[in-house]
Amino acid sequence: MAMQRGPLGTNSGMSEQEQQTIKMMQAVMESCPAKVAMAGTAGFVMGGAFGLFMSSFEYAGPTVSEEMVQQSTKQQLKTAFKDMGTRSWSMAKNFAVVGAIYSGSECAIESYRAKNDIANSAAAGCFTGGLLAIRAGPQATALGCVGFSLFSVAIDKVMHANS
Repeated sequence: MAMQRGPLGTNSGMSEQEQQTIKMMQAVMESCPAKVAMAGTAGFVMGGAFGLFMSSFEYAGPTVSEEMVQQSTKQQLKTAFKDMGTRSWSMAKNFAVVGAIYSGSECAIESYRAKNDIANSAAAGCFTGGLLAIRAGPQATALGCVGFSLFSVAIDKVMHANS
Protein backbone atom coordinates (compact mmCIF):
# COMPACT_ATOMS: atom_id res chain seq x y z
CA MET A 1 0.00 0.00 0.00
CA ALA A 2 1.39 3.41 -0.99
CA MET A 3 1.72 6.10 1.64
CA GLN A 4 -0.45 9.12 1.04
CA ARG A 5 0.86 12.61 1.56
CA GLY A 6 -1.04 15.44 3.25
CA PRO A 7 -1.10 19.10 2.25
CA LEU A 8 2.25 19.83 3.91
CA GLY A 9 3.97 16.80 2.40
CA THR A 10 3.61 14.66 5.51
CA ASN A 11 2.08 11.23 5.62
CA SER A 12 -1.55 11.77 6.36
CA GLY A 13 -2.40 8.22 7.40
CA MET A 14 -5.99 8.77 6.30
CA SER A 15 -7.99 6.36 4.23
CA GLU A 16 -9.41 7.33 0.86
CA GLN A 17 -12.89 7.61 2.40
CA GLU A 18 -11.63 9.96 5.14
CA GLN A 19 -9.95 12.17 2.55
CA GLN A 20 -13.13 12.29 0.47
CA THR A 21 -15.15 13.20 3.55
CA ILE A 22 -12.75 16.06 4.34
CA LYS A 23 -12.92 17.31 0.74
CA MET A 24 -16.72 17.22 0.88
CA MET A 25 -16.75 19.13 4.18
CA GLN A 26 -14.40 21.74 2.73
CA ALA A 27 -16.62 22.13 -0.34
CA VAL A 28 -19.68 22.66 1.86
CA MET A 29 -17.88 25.21 4.04
CA GLU A 30 -16.73 27.13 0.95
CA SER A 31 -20.22 27.25 -0.55
CA CYS A 32 -22.14 30.52 -0.61
CA PRO A 33 -25.01 29.32 1.61
CA ALA A 34 -22.56 28.17 4.28
CA LYS A 35 -20.64 31.45 4.10
CA VAL A 36 -23.89 33.42 4.44
CA ALA A 37 -24.96 31.31 7.42
CA MET A 38 -21.57 31.66 9.13
CA ALA A 39 -21.42 35.43 8.52
CA GLY A 40 -24.98 35.87 9.74
CA THR A 41 -24.30 33.84 12.87
CA ALA A 42 -21.03 35.63 13.60
CA GLY A 43 -22.72 38.98 12.98
CA PHE A 44 -25.55 38.05 15.34
CA VAL A 45 -23.14 37.09 18.13
CA MET A 46 -20.90 40.14 17.66
CA GLY A 47 -23.88 42.47 17.30
CA GLY A 48 -25.43 41.09 20.48
CA ALA A 49 -22.21 41.58 22.41
CA PHE A 50 -21.69 45.05 20.96
CA GLY A 51 -25.30 46.02 21.67
CA LEU A 52 -25.05 44.83 25.25
CA PHE A 53 -21.79 46.71 25.74
CA MET A 54 -23.08 49.93 24.19
CA SER A 55 -26.44 49.84 25.94
CA SER A 56 -24.75 49.49 29.31
CA PHE A 57 -23.20 52.92 28.71
CA GLU A 58 -26.29 54.48 27.22
CA TYR A 59 -28.77 53.56 29.90
CA ALA A 60 -29.55 56.61 31.99
CA GLY A 61 -32.50 55.17 33.85
CA PRO A 62 -36.04 56.44 33.99
CA THR A 63 -36.47 60.18 33.96
CA VAL A 64 -36.94 61.80 37.34
CA SER A 65 -40.64 61.58 37.86
CA GLU A 66 -43.18 60.26 40.24
CA GLU A 67 -42.86 56.90 38.47
CA MET A 68 -39.15 56.72 39.33
CA VAL A 69 -39.72 57.66 42.94
CA GLN A 70 -42.30 54.92 43.27
CA GLN A 71 -40.09 52.19 41.74
CA SER A 72 -37.96 50.04 43.97
CA THR A 73 -34.31 49.43 43.15
CA LYS A 74 -35.23 45.93 42.00
CA GLN A 75 -37.82 47.35 39.58
CA GLN A 76 -35.35 49.93 38.26
CA LEU A 77 -32.74 47.21 37.65
CA LYS A 78 -35.32 45.00 35.97
CA THR A 79 -36.26 47.87 33.64
CA ALA A 80 -32.60 48.58 32.89
CA PHE A 81 -31.79 44.96 32.08
CA LYS A 82 -34.90 44.62 29.92
CA ASP A 83 -33.87 47.71 27.97
CA MET A 84 -30.31 46.38 27.58
CA GLY A 85 -31.67 43.07 26.29
CA THR A 86 -33.95 44.80 23.80
CA ARG A 87 -31.13 46.94 22.44
CA SER A 88 -28.75 43.98 22.32
CA TRP A 89 -31.31 41.88 20.42
CA SER A 90 -31.87 44.71 17.93
CA MET A 91 -28.14 45.17 17.28
CA ALA A 92 -27.67 41.40 16.94
CA LYS A 93 -30.35 41.20 14.25
CA ASN A 94 -28.93 44.21 12.39
CA PHE A 95 -25.36 42.88 12.41
CA ALA A 96 -26.60 39.46 11.25
CA VAL A 97 -28.43 41.01 8.29
CA VAL A 98 -25.45 43.14 7.27
CA GLY A 99 -23.05 40.19 7.58
CA ALA A 100 -25.31 37.88 5.58
CA ILE A 101 -25.95 40.41 2.80
CA TYR A 102 -22.28 41.33 2.45
CA SER A 103 -21.05 37.74 2.59
CA GLY A 104 -23.67 36.51 0.14
CA SER A 105 -23.06 39.28 -2.36
CA GLU A 106 -19.29 38.92 -2.14
CA CYS A 107 -19.53 35.16 -2.65
CA ALA A 108 -21.89 35.56 -5.62
CA ILE A 109 -19.65 38.19 -7.21
CA GLU A 110 -16.55 36.06 -6.63
CA SER A 111 -18.27 33.03 -8.17
CA TYR A 112 -19.40 35.05 -11.18
CA ARG A 113 -16.02 36.71 -11.77
CA ALA A 114 -13.99 33.59 -10.90
CA LYS A 115 -11.47 35.86 -9.18
CA ASN A 116 -10.66 36.63 -5.57
CA ASP A 117 -9.50 40.23 -5.45
CA ILE A 118 -10.30 43.60 -3.91
CA ALA A 119 -12.85 44.41 -6.61
CA ASN A 120 -15.14 41.77 -5.09
CA SER A 121 -15.01 43.54 -1.73
CA ALA A 122 -15.69 46.90 -3.34
CA ALA A 123 -18.65 45.62 -5.35
CA ALA A 124 -20.11 43.68 -2.41
CA GLY A 125 -19.70 46.72 -0.19
CA CYS A 126 -21.44 48.93 -2.74
CA PHE A 127 -24.31 46.46 -3.08
CA THR A 128 -24.69 46.05 0.69
CA GLY A 129 -24.49 49.77 1.49
CA GLY A 130 -26.88 50.66 -1.30
CA LEU A 131 -29.37 47.97 -0.34
CA LEU A 132 -29.36 49.01 3.31
CA ALA A 133 -30.02 52.66 2.37
CA ILE A 134 -32.48 52.11 -0.46
CA ARG A 135 -35.56 53.16 1.53
CA ALA A 136 -34.08 56.61 2.15
CA GLY A 137 -33.95 57.49 -1.56
CA PRO A 138 -31.44 57.56 -4.40
CA GLN A 139 -29.03 60.01 -2.79
CA ALA A 140 -28.77 57.90 0.38
CA THR A 141 -28.44 54.74 -1.73
CA ALA A 142 -25.50 56.23 -3.63
CA LEU A 143 -23.88 57.46 -0.43
CA GLY A 144 -24.41 54.07 1.22
CA CYS A 145 -22.87 52.35 -1.78
CA VAL A 146 -19.78 54.56 -1.78
CA GLY A 147 -19.34 54.56 2.00
CA PHE A 148 -19.72 50.83 2.52
CA SER A 149 -17.56 50.13 -0.52
CA LEU A 150 -14.72 52.29 0.83
CA PHE A 151 -15.09 50.69 4.26
CA SER A 152 -14.99 47.19 2.71
CA VAL A 153 -11.88 47.97 0.69
CA ALA A 154 -10.14 49.44 3.75
CA ILE A 155 -10.97 46.38 5.87
CA ASP A 156 -9.86 44.05 3.05
CA LYS A 157 -6.52 45.89 2.77
CA VAL A 158 -5.98 45.67 6.53
CA MET A 159 -6.88 41.98 6.59
CA HIS A 160 -4.53 41.17 3.70
CA ALA A 161 -1.68 43.49 4.72
CA ASN A 162 0.40 40.63 6.11
CA SER A 163 -0.48 38.17 3.35
